[in-house]
Amino acid sequence: MKRVILDKSSISDYLKTIAERILDRNKTGSSLALVGIQRRGVPLADRLKEILSKKIKHDIPTGHLDITLYRDDLKTIGPAPLVKGTDINFDITDKNVILVDDVLYTGRTIRAALDELTDLGRAKSIQLAVLVDRGNRELPIQADYAGKTIKTTSSDIIHVKLKETDGKDEVVLSIDNGE
Repeated sequence: MKRVILDKSSISDYLKTIAERILDRNKTGSSLALVGIQRRGVPLADRLKEILSKKIKHDIPTGHLDITLYRDDLKTIGPAPLVKGTDINFDITDKNVILVDDVLYTGRTIRAALDELTDLGRAKSIQLAVLVDRGNRELPIQADYAGKTIKTTSSDIIHVKLKETDGKDEVVLSIDNGE
């Protein structure tokens, strides 16, 4: 069974709420930087940058992180993993880095992202923003900012579709009802 849990409008609303909460915590936004995790965290970070930059009236450095080579299951995904590349052309030292991803599940992607970010410099803080938090952690990681929180089982699947990567905005929950 599949059902849409977020449509274009609710995705936009959640991103605006996340941006407001980021500014509440980081006041002036002067030391903010955004880093989107490849693949769908990248357009989400770009959208947050637009919202935040308009509110604080200055540009926010934004980068893209590919955690492929930092994964703890690299040996299980095949001999030639597709690496999209990391593109962070600013120093993260003393920045409040907002790490952005589409879905928070086990925490393993975020652990890999934290490992890579710390290899790039010593941020003042690293905060996590996700569009959907689906629970079921395997590691002690939590989002600082989450749009939608939904309880799922390990057999459920969350499909995030964004216009930049998939041609439309929606989040679909596929529930495995055991049939």
